[in-house]
Amino acid sequence: MESPTARLGEPARTFLGRTHQLFIGGRFVPAAEGRSLPLIDPSTGAALTEVAHAGEADVDAAVRAARAALAGEWGRMPAAARGLLLASLADLIERNAAELAELEAINAGKPVTINEYMDVPATIEHFRYYSGWPSKLEGATIPVMTPGTLCYTRLEPAGVCAQIIPWNFPLMMAAWKLAPALAAGCTVVLKPAAQTPLTALRLAELTVEAGFPPGVVNVLPGDDRTGAALVAHPDVAKIAFTGSTRAGREIAARAGGDLKRVTLELGGKSPNLILDDADLEAAIAGTFDGVFFNSGQSCVAGSRLYVHRSLHDKVVDGLAAAARDAVVGPALDRSTGYGPLVSAEQYHRVREYVVGGLAAGARLAVGEVPPAEPVDGYYVRPMIFTGVTADMRIVREEIFGPVLVVTPFDDVEDAVRMANDSAYGLAAGVWTTSLSRAHQLAERLRCGMFYINCWASGDPAAPWGGVRHSGIGREMGRANLDAYLEIKTVWTAYGDA
Repeated sequence: MESPTARLGEPARTFLGRTHQLFIGGRFVPAAEGRSLPLIDPSTGAALTEVAHAGEADVDAAVRAARAALAGEWGRMPAAARGLLLASLADLIERNAAELAELEAINAGKPVTINEYMDVPATIEHFRYYSGWPSKLEGATIPVMTPGTLCYTRLEPAGVCAQIIPWNFPLMMAAWKLAPALAAGCTVVLKPAAQTPLTALRLAELTVEAGFPPGVVNVLPGDDRTGAALVAHPDVAKIAFTGSTRAGREIAARAGGDLKRVTLELGGKSPNLILDDADLEAAIAGTFDGVFFNSGQSCVAGSRLYVHRSLHDKVVDGLAAAARDAVVGPALDRSTGYGPLVSAEQYHRVREYVVGGLAAGARLAVGEVPPAEPVDGYYVRPMIFTGVTADMRIVREEIFGPVLVVTPFDDVEDAVRMANDSAYGLAAGVWTTSLSRAHQLAERLRCGMFYINCWASGDPAAPWGGVRHSGIGREMGRANLDAYLEIKTVWTAYGDA
């Protein structure tokens, strides 16, 4: 078997060969308890390296470092200077783009070409977008009723922020969390997913190179217990989490008990509608990419497809042909379009849903049940189910793998009813040549994001998030920036009452 690092460039190979410690107070330090997390290359199933595993003492040290930075140099820094640091970090990410793309590939199983095309550029643009905000955060003068009084507001950082990110877009999710918090003047303790901490640790190195003061950004690889300790720490003022709805509920309950600010970007089971007047070629191509991108490991995957009955067979045939042609392979292979799942745990989770769907009576239009145990990597080819019913788990629950369920409908009212029959509400979309019908559906479907003749479009300026079990608050844009700011009202009596 080829070595997991054989296809890496020299910078990525050098970084991988280092000792990977916790990043606290501007320097790398060992875990207090000496524990470590093993990392696996999803493309081969082989051991990759180990990273330090943060415990409660490390969490406390990181939060104290963040508090000290907030009270010190970072808290006194002019807003424009914060913006320049963010812009400098964006430039450094761009300069090290090839290395970051390779590290993401070997750690997360994401195809290196996709990282080069999307993940790394999106990370750069996120920091650049928020680099322009610090000098634009203005308070307001309030025309109050009391004579001889000046009343105005200040926008101030929320404080120390705990940020917990998932394994499906590790570098990009780090940017989604860090950039707005830093633009607002907060300090951060970032916990990457246990499976995929490498690019977050490399990013920590780049913050030092960019000139961020010690303690502004801290990075703690760890497991769920690390995250729980971070959420529970009394000096954490704001929690931002992206991940499963189950974990989000637990975090929200704890944050509510402590009256901490919280934003949650959670799961989805997003409905995608193809109407009878759709551009069939565009709808098939967009639908395929919308559900199978990143091997289905995306909260916004359009995993429930509702197709007008007159087009059902043509759509399924087109999707099946694309699935058979999909190039599934190692993440560092430049011909790969779809990489492995992130871990053995995720492989078995997806397989369990597939087996359960077949047992419940669903039919596989394309694809096959993965082997009981993965062989040389966690590969699952795209699968499309037909003959499904609304009560099946594969229709109702988020699988987070390359699995699509297809249901025909006869009229739009049926499609709306089925699309809204979900606890989730992250995204929805429609393929149609009628803008009137499209905008009516945009109003009627319960979701945080709606796509018309496209899927999963995004921009740093455009809010991203969902409703119901898909989360609280928004990522990106001014909406996310506001989540890290407190409004302080100042009253001044300057004349006779």
